[in-house]
Amino acid sequence: MGIMLLGFMAIGVAVVYRLMRDAPPPTIAASVAVPAGAEVVSAVTLDGTIQVTYRAGGAVMLSVFDSKTGELRQSTEIAAQ
Repeated sequence: MGIMLLGFMAIGVAVVYRLMRDAPPPTIAASVAVPAGAEVVSAVTLDGTIQVTYRAGGAVMLSVFDSKTGELRQSTEIAAQ
């Protein structure tokens, strides 16, 4: 009984592995727009978003873009206190 259970588990793992391996990679926007003259500090892809930190006009900004379309979702100024 135990050997049969291990066999079914091995088949399940193999099927899941094949499905995940053969899945197409997620689509990512070709470009995102930040203000002209901005200095990009970092860019990260996370949970379906592209998060870009940049300096523009003396302010540090964090902009969150949709990773599929490249549209701006949210922009926040980061201020030191």
